[in-house]
Amino acid sequence: MSQSALPSIVHVSVGTNDVDTALAFYDSVLATIGLSQQVLMEGIGAAYGRSAAEFWVHLPLDEAPATVGNGVHVAFSAHSHAEVDAFYHAALAAGAADEGAAGLRPEYGPQYYACFVRDPDGNKIEAVCMGSASEQA
Repeated sequence: MSQSALPSIVHVSVGTNDVDTALAFYDSVLATIGLSQQVLMEGIGAAYGRSAAEFWVHLPLDEAPATVGNGVHVAFSAHSHAEVDAFYHAALAAGAADEGAAGLRPEYGPQYYACFVRDPDGNKIEAVCMGSASEQA
């Protein structure tokens, strides 16, 4: 693999204080955009992705309580506006706090369609599609 082909980020991790609740949440929500568990570490956490472990949710390695980073959030790519909508509704149904309903965000770009929620631990997550609705028909 050439240096230019290397991904800029290999994976992102967020902490949880309740592995079972977090995995049930992410299993449900991330499935709406085609992500599934790639690695399971019983009682510790799991990694999600489409074909590789790109997003981890787990107990903190230092055994201190997990806390939320102020200003930190993880944005997941969606293939369509419908996937963003499904992500949003699945997240709310699974106990997420609403941080912004699915819709266009022209302040980020003319085709930026996204939603924002907080998982059961308070981590802010987003689903985003950067294509227009007409391109998806």
